[in-house]
Amino acid sequence: MNHRRTASRLVSRAVTAAALAAALGPVTTATATAAAPAVPPPAATAPAAGREHDGGWHQDGLTLNSADNKKVDAFVARARRAERAISPQVRTAAVVSHAALIGFDQRLKSPDSLKRKVATKLRENPGQTADQALGTVNDAVRFTLQWPAGKYSQGVTTASGLLAAWGNDSTRWSNTWSRPGYKGVNSAWRAPRSGQLFEVQFHTPESKRAQLETHKLYEEQRLPGTSPEQVRELQAQQDAIFAAVPVPAGAEQLTAPARRLPAPDPARRLPAPASASASASASASAPGIVS
Repeated sequence: MNHRRTASRLVSRAVTAAALAAALGPVTTATATAAAPAVPPPAATAPAAGREHDGGWHQDGLTLNSADNKKVDAFVARARRAERAISPQVRTAAVVSHAALIGFDQRLKSPDSLKRKVATKLRENPGQTADQALGTVNDAVRFTLQWPAGKYSQGVTTASGLLAAWGNDSTRWSNTWSRPGYKGVNSAWRAPRSGQLFEVQFHTPESKRAQLETHKLYEEQRLPGTSPEQVRELQAQQDAIFAAVPVPAGAEQLTAPARRLPAPDPARRLPAPASASASASASASAPGIVS
């Protein structure tokens, strides 16, 4: 099956559907909104559990001084603002590609989790600055799209093609279906207006289940006090879990879409994704969307 050609046809259909929705917007939106909940807002930022009187951050043997802690807090605030424009795009891509949108309420990485990540990078890379460490963070805003194995390769091609068509640059594409260990496609994108990096993971139910099952092992493996012997043992346990995940047909050949697609014919211009409220309404009527 030519997934790229089929994806192109699906994008064309999405263009037509979106054009009709735009033309009937006021009536359609009013009807759908009455039956569908609004997109849940991200949880308010809570004070970091590890903050101490000196203005720094201390947790699990990891630390940030006051200045670096403030930089992470500012980074979190920027990510939250950028997410408001990114989420409608991902939700629309999920609807068009018939994906389940998993864990949408956790689309924003918590401040403490980001601080652990930055503090770990600073510990492992002496001389690196907090700004440099933050520049490598792809998942302050993150999403997971999931399809059954039989629809996986087509779904990934369609969803990633739409994200590229809307001007998001693919900055990272890690396809690990052919490797030992973790199974899935982890992609990172740069939003065109805000420049915010965001992560989209592409999974099957089985690969997502394995990821959740190995998460605690991974976290333990990353702790500063974990011995080299424990690291190897924990990695072996994770590898065994992922080895049992079935590989979908065509998954090993999935590659990132072109960084920029040619501008479409003006008569068939690809519309912008729906607003947050409209995409929430659309997802309510589409099968498999989990918020």
